[in-house]
Amino acid sequence: MNAIVALCHFCELHGPRTLFCTEVLHAPLPQGAGSGDGAGQGDQAEEEEGGIQMSSRVRAHSPAEGASAESSSPGPKKSDMCEGCRSLAAGHPGYISHDKETSIKYVSHQHPNHPQLFSIVRQACVRSLSCEVCPGREGPIFFGDEQHGFVFSHTFFIKDSLARGFQRWYSIIAIMMDRIYLINSWPFLLGRVRGIIDELQGKALKVFEAEQFGCPQRAQRMNTAFTPFLHQRNGNAARSLTSLTDDDSLWACLHTSFAWLLKACGSRLTEKLLEGAPTEDTLVQMEQLADLEEESESWGSPEAAEEGEGPALSEAAGGRELAQRPPDPAVLSDRGAWQPRKPPVFKSLRHMRQVLGAPSFRMLAWHVLMGNQVIWKSRDADLVHSAFEVLRTMLPVGCVRVIPYSGQYEEAYRCNFLGLSPHVHIPPHVLASEFAVIVEVHAAPRSSLHPAACEDDQSLSKYEFVVTSGSPVAADRGGRCWAGRPLAATGRGAAAARRPC
Repeated sequence: MNAIVALCHFCELHGPRTLFCTEVLHAPLPQGAGSGDGAGQGDQAEEEEGGIQMSSRVRAHSPAEGASAESSSPGPKKSDMCEGCRSLAAGHPGYISHDKETSIKYVSHQHPNHPQLFSIVRQACVRSLSCEVCPGREGPIFFGDEQHGFVFSHTFFIKDSLARGFQRWYSIIAIMMDRIYLINSWPFLLGRVRGIIDELQGKALKVFEAEQFGCPQRAQRMNTAFTPFLHQRNGNAARSLTSLTDDDSLWACLHTSFAWLLKACGSRLTEKLLEGAPTEDTLVQMEQLADLEEESESWGSPEAAEEGEGPALSEAAGGRELAQRPPDPAVLSDRGAWQPRKPPVFKSLRHMRQVLGAPSFRMLAWHVLMGNQVIWKSRDADLVHSAFEVLRTMLPVGCVRVIPYSGQYEEAYRCNFLGLSPHVHIPPHVLASEFAVIVEVHAAPRSSLHPAACEDDQSLSKYEFVVTSGSPVAADRGGRCWAGRPLAATGRGAAAARRPC
């Protein structure tokens, strides 16, 4: 991800300052950058984490090198920096992480070396700690423009027993030129940045409580006599973040966190090559797949695992018990005569037209295509489910809302395909509505049973289908029929379906 993540601080002496930033380098590093090979090295530490190799090398600079580096650096001069404005020690070249998978380097230092990047980060730092703040001065906010980039900023406070108000103001910012990508990454960045902030605040709170226990500052300040003359206050305006958190490896940890944040945020959204514009069905299926992935991630959380651990174990134990139980000889003797029952199902739209008859099927199809609610009442849930699977093929994926089988009526805004048991009461306004069609499935009288004319209709020959609707447009499209033998219709405005199988 082409972005810069930075930690900023509002210094009481010098105003908003950038403390630490991590940027992505796709091109090879300049010759000599980050290489400390020689007799003058101070220390060298390497570690690997998640495919990223991190190295921190410190070189011993001569006074001439230090002077030249200071003059060429776009950052502020050392005379304009206090202990609270400085992160890395003088002569520290920063941290570099090498991603072996993508050959990308993540470089961390106090200020970007490129003058244009320094200006962008500097402006974002000033805005995040001055004018672009959320209510309460602590929380996330988004701002920016096409010229200076777009910024995700999260401001927060760090406890300090010697500061004014016993706290200091910081912010973590992520700068990108792609506004859409940054907005889509908002939930991901918010959760991860919030975790980094909580860790910093937790460390600082422990130090604050220890200092307050040893030497309470509030009582000491309240006992100080008030004078109208200006005097130097007791607070120390130049405390570094490492002293506030009592963590000497703070900047190395921040480099690891920022580098992982850039890598993970860049890999979570990938481009997919499509030939032509994607269809609505493709977009809906992609959204449904994303929802399923989020749901699976939520179920995989520790809280969900603790809640579902008991039932899952009991079900697994029950399954093993059934598997280990010896089979009953009586069941084995009757296994040859036993055959699974084949549920009555609709196989296709053509099959449904043959079963219902042309007039009833035309009325049903008209309501489906108009987006009206289609209600099936039957004792056989498998039959209703198969009917909905066939009818939904006439609509785009995003226009299908199915409740396969319910014990109560559901409003049309919740579903356009609704399966009900026969005893469920349908409101009168739905029965008289022109925006609903009802298919009632009854058992055919024994005197009217007959061999089915079509082989596919043998399982449906024992049912009678009544299609009714209050729509005047489709008033002549209803009917009652048996599979293979139509009968006169009794529904409102329904004509008999005369088409045999």
